[in-house]
Amino acid sequence: MPLLSMPLNPRYPHAREGIGRGIFLMVLAVSTFTCLDTTSKYLAQHYPVPAIVWARYVVQMLLMVAVLGPRLGMTLVRTANLRLQIIRGVVLTASSLVFLSALRLMPLAEAASIAFMTPIIVAVLAGPVLDEKVAGRTWLALAGGFVGVLLIVRPGGGLFTWAALLPLASAFMMAFYQMLTSRLAGRDTPLTTLFYPAVIGTLLVPLVFPHQLALPSGPLHAALFVLIGVLGGLGHFFLIRAHDYAPTSMLSPFMYAQLLTALALGWLVFGQLPDGVALAGMATISASGLLLILGHRRLQ
Repeated sequence: MPLLSMPLNPRYPHAREGIGRGIFLMVLAVSTFTCLDTTSKYLAQHYPVPAIVWARYVVQMLLMVAVLGPRLGMTLVRTANLRLQIIRGVVLTASSLVFLSALRLMPLAEAASIAFMTPIIVAVLAGPVLDEKVAGRTWLALAGGFVGVLLIVRPGGGLFTWAALLPLASAFMMAFYQMLTSRLAGRDTPLTTLFYPAVIGTLLVPLVFPHQLALPSGPLHAALFVLIGVLGGLGHFFLIRAHDYAPTSMLSPFMYAQLLTALALGWLVFGQLPDGVALAGMATISASGLLLILGHRRLQ
């Protein structure tokens, strides 16, 4: 059945307006996240990582309070799953700190590629954590993904340092974050689930890193600090809206468009372009993840 002629599904209230719009919003979301990573990487050359992560969550929280607070009031924070929301917020904050530390030490495209192990890790952990059957193709995808990581970092190469473990650690954290998000699906509103990580990040970072917060040194840096919060909020908004038009199984393959924007911005902003072997590693990780997603979609 052609994508654009699928029957209307009540779970996707705007599907009649076109699956293509959902795909466009997904590509827009991941491109926004790449702009967030690029801006954060630039700021990390001048400020401590915790200061940048904290600024992102503070701005995102304040924007949500200003825009949604008058309309939603206490509904924005009302939850019957406070423990899960807190754990999820802590995990996301930790992942943000670890991934930005990786960006500070590694090229943008290579760090983003290793972090894209997340969908494969989710599929593997679905067995012991979510009590789902793990198919053989999942293990093949995991093996292919790690081959891709090895091609990027290459033992003996310039990226073969402890820093290469940071985006991989972030990928494991994001896998756990996604599984927690799956457990919350249908229990709390999407806006509540989006709001809690911003609150947790705002409160947690100063408690753990009280001496690593810093004010921007000039108007340009101040604007960039605000920008990362705006980009974070916009990216998640586009992501939520994309799922109003199409199911996750259809949208997931288009997440890998983020690697293309990471390649482009890494070259344009930082003059960093992966060599042929690293590009092969990025392609291997992407192919492993895409084959896993498409295989799961075909079974459904």
